[in-house]
Amino acid sequence: MVNLVTAYLSLLRWVMKMAGVRPYTLEIEPGTVMRFWVPEETISKPKLVSKPSKPVVVLLHGFCGDGIMTWQFQVGTLTKKYAVYVPDLLFFGGSGTDKPERSPGFQAECLVMGLRKLGVEKCVVVGFSYGEIVALKMGELYPEVVQAIVISGFIVAMMDFVLLSVVQGAGYSSLSEMLLPTSANGVKSLLSVGAHRNLCLPNRLYKDFLEVCPFKP
Repeated sequence: MVNLVTAYLSLLRWVMKMAGVRPYTLEIEPGTVMRFWVPEETISKPKLVSKPSKPVVVLLHGFCGDGIMTWQFQVGTLTKKYAVYVPDLLFFGGSGTDKPERSPGFQAECLVMGLRKLGVEKCVVVGFSYGEIVALKMGELYPEVVQAIVISGFIVAMMDFVLLSVVQGAGYSSLSEMLLPTSANGVKSLLSVGAHRNLCLPNRLYKDFLEVCPFKP
């Protein structure tokens, strides 16, 4: 049986290429790789990278899904005026590392190293949910690179008791249990917490999502 999420991602990759961005995987350091969706004009050959000619916008995704799944509806519009870079954060999508480090600081460090390898000197960073934490850390550690930060889903401002009420309200005992689902129902619950309205999707779609995008602790 065809995995519906796999089929959709194939279509989405085609749409992203039509919007002018293409996937490019970089070795940040031995054992660490990151996949970026980058302006197609900056990668004429596999190992030939040129600097962007437009102002740079970097879009950082949240905890559920990878870069293009999160920003699929924004990329096409933004590429008309900006050089858009959409990375998969480490442990998501096409990015990973054999290092034990899991902190936002490590994400920020690897992101900036990757962007510099791609010829990006300055950028505006847009972060959603978990991506906002990484964006703020990038601004803190690399003010010479980050010109401005736009954040959405301001979880940094949520107090502990608010987070606890969200977690318990969803039927979990801990935040990590909610953020790392191992079942279709867990994926459904996580998406419902992050969405502004109820998602009426068939259970099969949640199962397919979990198969294609396993949550890595």
